[in-house]
Amino acid sequence: MFFHHKKLMYTVRVRQSDPQLATLMLEQFGGPQGELAAAMRYFTQGLGECDAGRKDMLMDIATEEISHLEIIGTIIAMLNRGPKAVQSEAMLEAEDMRQLGQNSTSHTEQILYGGGPALVNSSGVPWTAAYVDSIGDPSADLRSNIAAEARAKLVYERLINITGDPGIKDALRFLMTREIAHMKSFEKALHSMQPNFPPGKLPGDPAYTDLYMDMSQGGQDLQGSWNSGELWERVTDREAQAALDGGDGDYGVGLTPREQAAEDAMTLRTLSDPALRPMTGAELGAGPGSGALDLPPREP
Repeated sequence: MFFHHKKLMYTVRVRQSDPQLATLMLEQFGGPQGELAAAMRYFTQGLGECDAGRKDMLMDIATEEISHLEIIGTIIAMLNRGPKAVQSEAMLEAEDMRQLGQNSTSHTEQILYGGGPALVNSSGVPWTAAYVDSIGDPSADLRSNIAAEARAKLVYERLINITGDPGIKDALRFLMTREIAHMKSFEKALHSMQPNFPPGKLPGDPAYTDLYMDMSQGGQDLQGSWNSGELWERVTDREAQAALDGGDGDYGVGLTPREQAAEDAMTLRTLSDPALRPMTGAELGAGPGSGALDLPPREP
């Protein structure tokens, strides 16, 4: 059960209208790193959580994220308030309308949404539940949550850097800081589960858990704790990187007699003849820049 408090979690003071800035702020309203995505991620995780402590934490943070959505949405609405009123009450010429938004995305915001906060990102892409990447395993989801909060913090940093409005900077700094607090909570919850790595129930195959496949070669090869040392068996030889299971590295499938007959017929029907050198449209329409062409020899 939810109740709405008419006071914001943090005071919003906007110095003047700025529809361009409002459009950029939409990134944290309806974007993939935004507050709605965070609220829905933690809310759905909380509903499915069987641990009472983690459930309480997820529902607390999900609800707080909705309050953050209200803050960022209020900032967007305040930045658009003047242009919204002008658009509603004044008869605008086309040039005046363009001046309200300054770019195509903010034009769309003014025309389609009347200057109100819309569930789109800063490029006008609609919000989607695909932003919610929960997998239903607490150790995997908590790691994803930590990364999501980190990404959101970075977006807030970038938004802070592009505005000179002290009131907006102050509110954004609050929202950015709360991302840090949430990261701390998720880190603590993750490590309160012992063990918490790897995610899931099934252990890895010990034959492969400590292999480091040195697949990127040809220049300076830097080594560190992530790819060398006592934790790793480093595999550099190209031949050794194939068929790790000890087999021949080939592939196959068991087919029924009917399937085998059909495949044989299909293979015969679609067989390529490497001896043929057909004249094709590439040669017939060739012009400068076409590259090498398979042209028949000229008669003397």
